[in-house]
Amino acid sequence: MSTAQPVPLSVLDLATVSEGGTSAQALAETTALAQAADRLGYERFWVAEHHNIDTVASTSPAVLIAHLAAHTERIKLGSGGVMLPNHSPAVIAEQFAMLEALHPGRIDLGVGRAPGSDPGTAAAVRSKLSSAAAVRGPAEDGSVPDPWQVDDFPSHLLDLMAYLGDVRMTDRPLMDFRATPQATSMPPVLLLGSSGYSAQLAGYLGLPFAFAHHFDGPGVLGALDLYRERFQPSAVLDESYVMVSAGLVTAADGETAEYHAAPSLLRRWGIRTGRFWPLLHPDEAMVHPEWQRAATMPTNAIVGDSDEAVAGLEALAAATGADELMVHTSTFGLPERIESLELLADAWSRRPSPSAETDAAAAPVCAP
Repeated sequence: MSTAQPVPLSVLDLATVSEGGTSAQALAETTALAQAADRLGYERFWVAEHHNIDTVASTSPAVLIAHLAAHTERIKLGSGGVMLPNHSPAVIAEQFAMLEALHPGRIDLGVGRAPGSDPGTAAAVRSKLSSAAAVRGPAEDGSVPDPWQVDDFPSHLLDLMAYLGDVRMTDRPLMDFRATPQATSMPPVLLLGSSGYSAQLAGYLGLPFAFAHHFDGPGVLGALDLYRERFQPSAVLDESYVMVSAGLVTAADGETAEYHAAPSLLRRWGIRTGRFWPLLHPDEAMVHPEWQRAATMPTNAIVGDSDEAVAGLEALAAATGADELMVHTSTFGLPERIESLELLADAWSRRPSPSAETDAAAAPVCAP
């Protein structure tokens, strides 16, 4: 895909709790950020699911989405994503079917297979589901399997799709179950991932695929190749649809952008080295003992002024052939997050249209 084609921009947010802040403050800031994205014309605004992390208040996507939808006007709201191994597919289907009934055409159900937490926390989140293992009975060695393991993800995803009325899923069990009575529409299901596994599954099922490039991991091109190679047209999607996320901070100039990006960069370095530090003020982050190591860490993040931000996103779109780009802006304070979205939206809207570039290329060159 040519970068000259219009590529919509969307936003991913984690309801970040900065050092000295509270969950209530973080959720209020997420609401304000969603309202800004709505006003600025972004395509969608997604919130993630994480558990037992001091800096993340986004623990229940469905609850947060309901709040955001009630406080915005036209932007699509969704999960980036619901971590399906943590939940009963039927419960998630009911939650998002209700959201769709409340806000028709504005709800996305993005689904992932990671736990969104450490193993101990995942066990606590899933504890009420453990009794469901008895349905399958003990294995030959006498052990009772846990049906909520990640290995069961494809089966649970199919169940979720069936409960939401996917016509391909008529052979799934409990097909007399519907997520909501007398539904007139259902939210689209999108598969999220950062590996070839999820990419291939999304392609096989004919679902849109969102690659978590903001994780700073490698493999985006290989995963997207697998997705497109495996893609099978479906009732919900005729052609492959790729979304790619990117960590991005922009400001009036590059130096200011780097200053605001410092807390997130330091925290990512801490996570990579097994240390979960708070999201510090930029002044504190840049005098941290580990700052120099963080500052030289390889990263996929796009940091700079608005021209540099646009150039970085255009390069990402060109490399990946993305149909949509999703930006995740992590800074200490809300004002710089909103400013980053404002500057990016303005700069992105001023890019030449495909027709303008074509006309310019075809125009005769006149000698002075």
